[in-house]
Amino acid sequence: MKTDDQIKRDVQRELAWDTRTWNLAVQVGVLEGVVTLNGTVPSYAERIAAQNAAHRVQGVLDVANELVIKVKRPFSDEEIAHAIREALRWDATVPEQQITSTVSDGWVTLEGEVNSLSQCSETEWAVENLLGVKGVINNLKVVTAKADPDDLRTTIMQALERRADREAERLRIEVKDGEVDIYGRVHSWQERKAVVGSIVPTPGVRKINDKLRIDPYF
Repeated sequence: MKTDDQIKRDVQRELAWDTRTWNLAVQVGVLEGVVTLNGTVPSYAERIAAQNAAHRVQGVLDVANELVIKVKRPFSDEEIAHAIREALRWDATVPEQQITSTVSDGWVTLEGEVNSLSQCSETEWAVENLLGVKGVINNLKVVTAKADPDDLRTTIMQALERRADREAERLRIEVKDGEVDIYGRVHSWQERKAVVGSIVPTPGVRKINDKLRIDPYF
């Protein structure tokens, strides 16, 4: 098992290795496998990049992201709103006309209906990388054709076996009204991300309730 000091050094090295975070002034603290990130960053995208870098380190159980966004040039909510509309308009993977956004002090709330869980995620990704955005609240509703729960569960398990076969044997999947509950243990956040990512594109899935537990040493 890694000590907290070892985890701290590895997180610092991961931040220095990643070109999205290597110039950031991030202070790292670790207590019983829980990493706390402090400092300031110039964008929401870099805040998330630092969080993801910490999660990638073996032995990390949770991450408390206390990073504060301080942009070099302030952007008005109106400027951000126009940038969001342009980003959605030029993104071929999202139904731009079905989505509305509200911007308040840099915080973006997304509302409307999308046709799949993939479109829900892709809309958020399109917005979170924009300058001036401090955070994204995704209230998009997934409207998709109803699928038989047993058929949907079988499809999901087949997808997991294709993409994340090592994890699939340890997981329990429950499906109801298009909502998927995932239970089980994974070794790392990367494995957790792979499992959830394998389910997101599945037709008929409206929501994923991630109840996986990270346990690096089981």
